[in-house]
Amino acid sequence: MTHHVFHPSILRAYDIRGIVEETVTRDDAHAIGLGFAACLRQRGHGNHVVVGRDGRLSSPALAAALCDGLVAGGTRVSDIGCGSTPMLYYAGATLDADAAIQVTGSHNPPTHNGFKMVMNGTVFFGDDIQGLGEISAAGPAKLGGGSYTEVDIFDNYIDRLAADAKTGDFTVIWDCGNGAAGPSTIAATKRLSGRHEVLFGDIDGTFPNHHPNPVDPETLAILRDAVAGAQADLGIGFDGDGDRIGIVDAKGRQVPGDFLTAFLAQDILERSPGAPVILDVKSSDMAMDLIAKAGGDAQIWKTGHSHMKTRMAAVKAPLAGEMSGHIFIKDGFYGFDDALYVGIRVLCQMAKTGQTITDFIDGLAPQYVTPELRINCPDNQKFGVIDRLAAHIKRQIKAENLSLIDGVRVRTNDGWWLVRASNTEAALVARAEGKTPVILDNLVGDIEAALAGAGLQWRRP
Repeated sequence: MTHHVFHPSILRAYDIRGIVEETVTRDDAHAIGLGFAACLRQRGHGNHVVVGRDGRLSSPALAAALCDGLVAGGTRVSDIGCGSTPMLYYAGATLDADAAIQVTGSHNPPTHNGFKMVMNGTVFFGDDIQGLGEISAAGPAKLGGGSYTEVDIFDNYIDRLAADAKTGDFTVIWDCGNGAAGPSTIAATKRLSGRHEVLFGDIDGTFPNHHPNPVDPETLAILRDAVAGAQADLGIGFDGDGDRIGIVDAKGRQVPGDFLTAFLAQDILERSPGAPVILDVKSSDMAMDLIAKAGGDAQIWKTGHSHMKTRMAAVKAPLAGEMSGHIFIKDGFYGFDDALYVGIRVLCQMAKTGQTITDFIDGLAPQYVTPELRINCPDNQKFGVIDRLAAHIKRQIKAENLSLIDGVRVRTNDGWWLVRASNTEAALVARAEGKTPVILDNLVGDIEAALAGAGLQWRRP
């Protein structure tokens, strides 16, 4: 038996992630493989695991150590090589796999890396990850019978993305940010109608052109300029591992994840009238209203791709979306977050309906909403602050105007505000939306007062 204790900071809510050679090492990767194999055995799920990796400089070595650990634990490993996380999900769904693991640092700095995991078709997160840490510390057994095979899934994945894609005659700029989705974007766009320009499609783990975070407005500056220069109909950007999307319309406006979800719902709900469509707790009331008007049952759920996928399966939702750019389509697809596929679906919908996403945004009423307001708060304190905030607000707000699904969300006659603990940073996240600028300002003041009542002094930026 090999006993291994991980650095406590890397066992996170949605994945295992840390700083390479500081908090996450090749020894950790080997231990993850060995412990994951033991977990598969305990749950009786079989022993076939698909492994992929993103384009970070540290990913090949971490992936090799992970595969060694999986094989030592008796699993049959299919290594699909370098590609996006959605390509790994696709491989897991189509190769009759019992589990899948992607080595990826997602949108984090180049010095970071980690592991996203799926077991038995569902996300492996939260208590699963903590349990893996306990198994590793206890010393999982090494077994014989493991094997390692390299599998090329790329062409099949591109075939699936492009299948029946009628994308019209639009001009589109795609910004891959030197992330793992670059090669698949180049290949897929060659199969689409219209005019397509791919920026930074070569994989480079140093990310020399810009940080690959498509929700950060600064990282979309090059894409926005390219859309304007080409008079393009759309700009589409991805994060480092290709599971999050950022959209810039023809007028250079960034389209938030909740409104992108509401746009896609206009078409999907025609085939699934009355179906639930899930938005995360940070999403706008206006987006919820748009979904309801399209005939959907708009529901709010916990932020985080793992939470959203789990909820989608529970309520059989054909669509879900997060402000962070994770968009999940079950309608005609697999239900996982594939940014390249979402981009293709947007184009197909524009071509089918004649309504561009620019037209859709043009038709919206004015929105008065804050960006995500990040409030520094140590990891070991942030959930305690939320507990105190909830207790404080319960004494003041009627139950029907309060949601504690994920943090504290308070509804008023003229808007709402939210404070929740980030699952990925040492911070709280606040947001508010009001019917007028004055109301919005008052709601942010309500956040300040509520946090003070919970013992945290904060002033708006």
